[in-house]
Amino acid sequence: MKFIDTSLPGVQIIEPRVHGDARGYFFESFNKATFEQAGIDTSFVQTNVSRSRRGVLRGLHYQWPNPQGKLVSVLEGEVWDVAVDIRPDSPTYRQWFAAVLSAENARHLWIPEGFAHGFCVLSPFATFSYQCTSLYDREGDAAIAWNDDAFAIDWPIAEPDLSDKDARAPWLVDVPRHRLPDFVP
Repeated sequence: MKFIDTSLPGVQIIEPRVHGDARGYFFESFNKATFEQAGIDTSFVQTNVSRSRRGVLRGLHYQWPNPQGKLVSVLEGEVWDVAVDIRPDSPTYRQWFAAVLSAENARHLWIPEGFAHGFCVLSPFATFSYQCTSLYDREGDAAIAWNDDAFAIDWPIAEPDLSDKDARAPWLVDVPRHRLPDFVP
């Protein structure tokens, strides 16, 4: 596996070694020892899969006070995936990073605890996998508006298809400080 640092410390693109032939392909998507060697010492306790059609935007989601780190990848199709630093005391607070993840490029994105996450679907359909470091916490489930000017994310779609939760998500300025993740250097 190849681990590629991004503009946000801790957020990494992971490119597995894909072994393919006329029959198809195989790759290892997670190996605890390999991740630890790359500085990601984590375990996953929950895996989620979603399927969405073109134009759907999911996010920007996070959990607090029980944050989740996420290893995300695409099993079918293509998405534009975004991680946003929402830790007020972080030197990269309000900065974002985006990458195209697809079944074809087999890339993964590691999003540490303390970051909001979202994606929009670029292909007719996309099947998306999330490996999470903590269990879903309904009480801690939170979202921030996908189009918040505080981030100025350059989404590749102008009028996304949103869930009710995402359409009603607050602006960052309206989220109380105690509902945002802590920055731990």
